[in-house]
Amino acid sequence: MEAEKYTLIAVEDYLDAEQRSEVRHEYLYGTIHAMAGGSKRHNAICGQIYRLLAGRMGKGPCRTFIADVKLRVRTRLGEIFYYPDVMVGCDPTDRHDFYLERPSLLFEVTSPSTELTDRREKLTAYQSLASLGHYVIVSQETRSVEWFRRVEDGWERLFLKNPEDRLEFGEIGVGISVAEIYEGIDFD
Repeated sequence: MEAEKYTLIAVEDYLDAEQRSEVRHEYLYGTIHAMAGGSKRHNAICGQIYRLLAGRMGKGPCRTFIADVKLRVRTRLGEIFYYPDVMVGCDPTDRHDFYLERPSLLFEVTSPSTELTDRREKLTAYQSLASLGHYVIVSQETRSVEWFRRVEDGWERLFLKNPEDRLEFGEIGVGISVAEIYEGIDFD
């Protein structure tokens, strides 16, 4: 039996190719992985989160990004580039044109094919970011939000299902409710 051979891709080559690609790819330690397209429901929820955050933040240093801006995570094993569904960056020194390295908030809207990655691999990678205060996993199958927020001694995990439940992001002066996230989304 012969081992399969493959070549690891350099970060610079990935970033260059990604700018010309019609398909988005995530980068994990030298390997690239094409991303599947999302559903209309997934897109609507992402758009709603983006609209709520961007519309409420005002003119401060924070900016909201959706879908096409990458997140760079540096680990002891190497580098990763993800495409979070929605992210907020507030660090004025985080100036690369195509990715952030120091986000404050990250949102992933799960689908059946990405849920395990969002809850395991990405959770671990995201929580390693010193700048990150909040990681929110939003279900597109049911009205359910899982909120990881940084506290003094680690991370706290909250489950929000009631329409009046709220996520409060004091660092950026914005709060949003579960009802607002799912406004106009039909689960029937």
